[in-house]
Amino acid sequence: MAFGRFPRTPQAKPFSDINVTPLVDVMLVLLVIFILTAPLLTSAIRLDLPQSQAAQAGEAPESINLSLSSAGEIFLNDKPITLEDLPNALNRVAIQKPQVEVQLRADQAVPYGQVLNLMGLAQQAGLWRIGFVTAPGAPQGASQSP
Repeated sequence: MAFGRFPRTPQAKPFSDINVTPLVDVMLVLLVIFILTAPLLTSAIRLDLPQSQAAQAGEAPESINLSLSSAGEIFLNDKPITLEDLPNALNRVAIQKPQVEVQLRADQAVPYGQVLNLMGLAQQAGLWRIGFVTAPGAPQGASQSP
């Protein structure tokens, strides 16, 4: 038995380059997926919330979002719902999670009577913990632009 190397011919040099084409293909596919899914992760409801100096983020208990836009559209957890279907949906939530907090987000252009109507529907369903969501206000002494 002979120990030795196989003879190498001059044209059979080792291949020392890395082919990055598959890596680039995978990265481009992931980039496209990220671009398509990123807008779905944000809330699409545009509200002009009232501002308050006392608005601070605190501990967030288990909650549901109830939003009312200036156009009169109602959203429950960022999904549109009609005023007729809202009591049934709130009743289902109250049965499943009686201690849940309703975070009420209303555009500042919405009449106060409509906000009270939503609060009344939540209380009739048995949801007594209601929080108002506001935007942080401007510091005192600073003028607000309309």
